Formats: sequence, C-alpha cells, structure tokens
Amino acid sequence: MVFKAKGFEVRPAERRLLVHGQPVSLGGRAFDLLLALIELRERVVAKDELLARVWPGTVVEENNLTVQISSLRKVLGPDAIATVAGRGYQFTLSLLDDDAPVSPAESSFPRDRPVIAVLAFDNLSNEPEMQFFSDGVSEEIIQRLARGTQLRVISRTTSFQFRGERKAEAAQRLNCAYVLDGSIRRAAGQVRISAHLTEAASGTTLWSDHYDRALEGIFEVQDDIAESIARALDHGFFGVATRAVDPAVYDLYLRSSPKSYAPEELRTSVGVLEVVTQRAPHFAEAWGRLAYVRSFLHMYLPFAERAASAGHVVREASHALALDAQNNDALVARCFVMPPFGRFVEAEDFLERLRQAPGSGAGRRYISWLLRLTGRLRASLGEAERIYRLDMLDPMSANLVALARMATGQVAEAVPVYEDLVARIPDMSFPISSLLRAHAFLQDWTAVDRLLTLAATRPLREFQDTIPFVRAKRDPTPEHIGAWRSEFEAHVMITGGVDVARLVYAAHLGLVDEAFRAADGARLGPAGASTDIMGPDGYRTALLFQASMPELRNDPRFPRLCARLGLVEFWLASGQWPDCADEVPYDFRQECESAKGVPREIFGF
Repeated sequence: MVFKAKGFEVRPAERRLLVHGQPVSLGGRAFDLLLALIELRERVVAKDELLARVWPGTVVEENNLTVQISSLRKVLGPDAIATVAGRGYQFTLSLLDDDAPVSPAESSFPRDRPVIAVLAFDNLSNEPEMQFFSDGVSEEIIQRLARGTQLRVISRTTSFQFRGERKAEAAQRLNCAYVLDGSIRRAAGQVRISAHLTEAASGTTLWSDHYDRALEGIFEVQDDIAESIARALDHGFFGVATRAVDPAVYDLYLRSSPKSYAPEELRTSVGVLEVVTQRAPHFAEAWGRLAYVRSFLHMYLPFAERAASAGHVVREASHALALDAQNNDALVARCFVMPPFGRFVEAEDFLERLRQAPGSGAGRRYISWLLRLTGRLRASLGEAERIYRLDMLDPMSANLVALARMATGQVAEAVPVYEDLVARIPDMSFPISSLLRAHAFLQDWTAVDRLLTLAATRPLREFQDTIPFVRAKRDPTPEHIGAWRSEFEAHVMITGGVDVARLVYAAHLGLVDEAFRAADGARLGPAGASTDIMGPDGYRTALLFQASMPELRNDPRFPRLCARLGLVEFWLASGQWPDCADEVPYDFRQECESAKGVPREIFGF
C-alpha cells in the first residue's frame, strides 16, 4: 500500500516519504505518527491514542507529540494536519488513487539554502587527549544537520581547520552565512556541552544553550542542538533517532575515523569497528563506517583475496541498511566492492540510492567518481563541484573535483587544485600522476620536468605508467613511439591482459589499430598475479571517456570494446548514455545496438 496526496507519497513498507519525488528523511517517531494519522484520517485522533501508538509502553510528555506534529507540518504544509481543540489531531489532505501521479508542484522546502559551518568544539576537559571526543561530537552534529535539514553544511575536514584563534576568520574564509561553535567538558560519566549559533554578517548570536547530561544521552543532545539550529533558521529538522550506545563503545567509534586512508590505517580502523559493532549491534553508523572502511581497504588487496573481503562488506553494509536504509557509507561501500567492470546495472541501483539519500557522509564525495565510470562527465563535474564548494580543504574532495575538470577538458582549471594537493599532501599519489598528465596536455614541459624530478622521490604506486606515457607524448618521434609500442605489446604478451588505461594511452599516441588488436586478443581484467594493478583506479573505465584523449572513442570499434566491459548493457538498459554518444563521428547508439550481442567479459575476482 502506498499513500499519495498532492505533492507527496508515503511508502510504509519502505518507511519512506517522498515530497515532489524526492526522499525526505523522517525520524522513526515522526514516520509512525504520520502513518497513524493517515490510517485514522476519517476521524479526530485523541492525543492519548497517538501517544500510545507512537510511543508504546513508554511514558512521554505531550510536548513530544507537539514537536513531531510541527515537524510534519513543515514537510507537508501547515494545512496537512488540523488541531481540534480539546480533542486531538486529524489528517486533512485528500488521498489520491494508487495510479494517480503525484503533483510536480513547487517543493515545500525553502529555496534559500544557507551555508553553515560547524567548528570543532573546544575541549575543556582536564585531559587534552579528550579532543577526539569533542571533535567526534562536533562531527556528529554536522551529519545530523546535513541529513536532517535542507541546510548546506560545510564538511568537517574544511571547517575543523579553524581552531583556537583561527576561529575568528572562519566565516570569511569559508564564505558561510552562519557559524556554530561551542565547547565540551567531560568528566567521569557526565558531559557538559555549550553551543552558540552566530550570524556571520552581523555577528549576532541567534541561539545559545548548554546541556548537562550523562554520557548515555549524547545522541539526544546532538539531535537537540541540530533541531534548535534548524528552528532558529526557520528550517525543518528530521532526527535520525540513533539508539543510545555505551560511552566506551562510542569512544571507540569516534577514534575509528580514517585520516590518510593508507592501508595499515584502514586495517586498524576495521579492527576497532569490528569491536564496536559486536558490542553495539544496533549502531547503524558504526556498521556503515565499517563497511565503508573495509571497502576502501578491499581495493588494495590482492585480487585472490577480494571475494572474501567483498562478502564481509556486503554483510556489514546490509546490516547498516537494514537499520538505516539511507546510510551513505553503506551505499558507497556496496559500489566500491562491485568489480571494476561488468556489473554496472547492479551498481547503478546503489549509486542512485546514494544520490537520493540525504546527508553528507564521506561516501557522497565519490558520486562524481562513480558517474565517470559510465561516461557521464557533465553530471560528474556538477556533483564534484557541489561537494568541493562545501569541502574545499579536504584532499579527496579536491582530488575528485580536479579529476572531473580534467575529464571534461578543463585541464587548466584542474592544475591549481593539483598543485595545492602536491604541496599540502606529499604522500598522496593521485595528484602527482594527474598533474603530470595535465601539464603534458598543456605542453608545459618545464613543469613536467619539475614533476618528473619530484616523482622520483614520491610513491606513484599504480600510477607509475603515467611517466612513460608523458615522456612519449613530450617527444613523439617514431623512435620514442616505437619504444612505447614495444613495451606495450610485450606487456600484453607476458601478462595475457591489458587494462583500458593502456589502451587509451596507446590510441592517443597514434596506435589506434594496435590498441584494438591488443584488446581483441587479451584479457581486460587482472590475472591474480603480481603484475595486477592495485588501488581504486585499477581496471576502472573512467579514462575511456577523457575529453583530451578521444582517439579510442572516435573509432567505430569502440562500442564493441564497451560491450565486453558491460557498458553497452548498462547504456541500453538504463538510457543513461555517456556524453560522448553525441560527440563521436558515427551513430554511437546504433553501434551499441549492433554490439549488444558481444559477450560480456566476466571479471574473475
């Protein structure tokens, strides 16, 4: 059964509310209250009856009901629920037939979505080591605001850069309308949290409060703060309704967030989160983070070990999604453990759920990366730029926006972002490789020489092949191109396989026929050997669509290659065509139709 009214629909089986086609996150109590009012819509429902249905076996104050009714009215409109003085409430909207379309009228959400920065709360505890707890609580407030309101919330990586005396410059540097700051004092089993919301332009304090609670009540405080901010800015708030977690377990959870994403750090985080989920099996956020962290580690494992790893991730993500169907980290984890090619149709289901889910978990930054794998470069750039504006100091967000710019041909615009990353994050291998390619495309050979010197001292790992490509591109004499071709053909002969990145490079260097000949006689995936490509981009398809390297795409044989990778199956089934479909010098869609009978290669790991 689905309940539809003008502008929204309620899906009880999925516990989802759609407003003008877009999912809206409601807390569990608010959703139960809405269902009760709809089911009993033919009459006025007494407050006591609603309290008994929505909070069974629990003694709660009537104010809780009033707050939830107010939240529902902000979503559905002020006339959706009538207050009958002295009696109770009644749902007043007319329901539509199941087959009736939901009205595409204007969304009831405010069009103005102000930007807010939540700074790292000061640690006033006697133990400096408790800073992790202050940071963790601040981060959880960020997540609740991002998920439970229509506010745009700057990510922790960026906002937490402003501490101590630097807090005074946060509003101007981050170009935000509001700043939330505060302090936390923790002692024994008690915690005191003070918080205040300031309007950046005027310096006016719009709201402030303090909370003295037992540690077990920390989730309730986080929701209270987020809801108070939303109310102060005239926005609705929908709580995530996290159940209480033992304070010691919550401490472990706060310590588990990865920073560098190096494999050893990821392994440590996985071990900590396994303990957390064992001791708090109802803790959805911990299950989601465990799936996400393990899925990132998964991409650095030998391929022979990945099936077992993927099984763990799927179970952990499924557990998180059973507790919270819109958990961002669990959804991106499911995408990460899909094979690099061959199962795009299945992966799209999780990607679309991730795009529709509210909130700003770490997983959302990868939407742009996932879109590029099927050639949707313009959509990828839009997603990357949006995330980057809210997270400009986060290395991964910066790397992904630069990649998206490069992919669409905005090479010069990507260079400053890469230059900053190379200077700030010396151990990050992604930006050096990409910056080398960017300067080569711009023919800035002085910058290339500088980076080649730097690359000799930095770990490039899976991006090592960039260097011979750049050298051949710099001086494309027959001798140098011949040397590159010999190395290329030797690699295919020795390993029996070729990854799509090498095919793109070969075609760009003028070896189009050689690239297709190699692809026809070779495996496109790994062999389970030491020569396999590790890391997040190993055997991925994104480079096939790079704007600056169109040679492989411009050949009518390209769709048959894409059919082997499972891309043609995805495009025909979804109608989500790559941007290049309207750019190549042949009828791309017709060639894909002709190629649909080409067997899809099974990714063996």
